[in-house]
Amino acid sequence: MSAPPDREQVFALIRAHLADELDVDPAAIGEDTRFREDLEADSLDLYTLVQELEDTYRVHMSDEQAARILTVGQAVDFVLAGSGMRAERGSPGSAHSGTIDAGR
Repeated sequence: MSAPPDREQVFALIRAHLADELDVDPAAIGEDTRFREDLEADSLDLYTLVQELEDTYRVHMSDEQAARILTVGQAVDFVLAGSGMRAERGSPGSAHSGTIDAGR
């Protein structure tokens, strides 16, 4: 069995995915980077990210859960929580403070 993912692994996957999909410099993507405002990600970009996270880490993200994730760090927190790891960043409940605006 493989070990659960750590924060750096999850962040690296998300950063690589966003850099590739959105054609941005990976160095410009940090945990506080906002999907919409900073990366100008649209609904399809965010949908493909959710699918990759679900497939890679075997977590399920409902539309309602996805709608509460605003930043890269919050996406990392969600994956770690869903894979049984505790998020070690931000304030309690920080994954619920923003939204991935899926254009709804």
